[in-house]
Amino acid sequence: MEDIFEVYGERLSSRLLVGTAGYPSPVVLADAIDASGAGVVTVGLRRTLASGGDNGFLAGLVGRLTARGVRLLPNTAGCRTAVEAVSLARMARELYGTHWIKLEVTGDEYTLQPDPWQLLAAAETLVAEGFAVFPYATDDLVLCQRLFDAGCQVLMPWGAPIGSGQGLLNPWALRTLRERLPQAVLVVDAGLGSPVHAAQAMELGFDAVLLNSAIAHAGDPVGMARAFGQVVAGARAGYRAGVMAPQAMAVASTPVFGQPMLEG
Repeated sequence: MEDIFEVYGERLSSRLLVGTAGYPSPVVLADAIDASGAGVVTVGLRRTLASGGDNGFLAGLVGRLTARGVRLLPNTAGCRTAVEAVSLARMARELYGTHWIKLEVTGDEYTLQPDPWQLLAAAETLVAEGFAVFPYATDDLVLCQRLFDAGCQVLMPWGAPIGSGQGLLNPWALRTLRERLPQAVLVVDAGLGSPVHAAQAMELGFDAVLLNSAIAHAGDPVGMARAFGQVVAGARAGYRAGVMAPQAMAVASTPVFGQPMLEG
């Protein structure tokens, strides 16, 4: 069967979502996005506004992405309250002409952990205003259930603190989210450091992964972007094919019991 990845009624070409921050140059960024094959690219609205609406490369990049059918996903990174995040989301809709928004509301300066109360409040407001909300959350089951009930069809729990590269620190919690929220589109967002981490997320049954630092800070960002794109696609195919169940003891690939033996 065809493996369709549909988000808020739109089909996406890839299950890899990438960010645009921290690259060594605009050229490397553009080449890395192309190499990744990503279907969605995120951009920090605060960074855009701080540079007068154009941070040096986004104007041309947005046109290039649109021509390739890649969706732009503005985010509210840097916000500390629901009021602030909602205001920024409204500005993003006007600036980029999209109702898609990655909702981020930071509650702790050390871990950059999302504030669950402010995040939920902002999500409820934005959903009521017609936004397609992609909330960046922790792997807390109750919070994710509340966000889904509020109308967030996509949930984006972290694998580890953002930019840490530690991978999936709590696979049990992520597996529980997949089991308890079968109708939600689940995207592991933040903390991934290598393609192996992305494969682990896909093998848990997650629909996609979003990452930035793992590519932007790699020795070869373009090569790493290509690797992530290949691994995400391969791991998804493997998950759908059905991974064999682990066994407690060795199981011979070629059975020998009951077979004739040659004795020397």
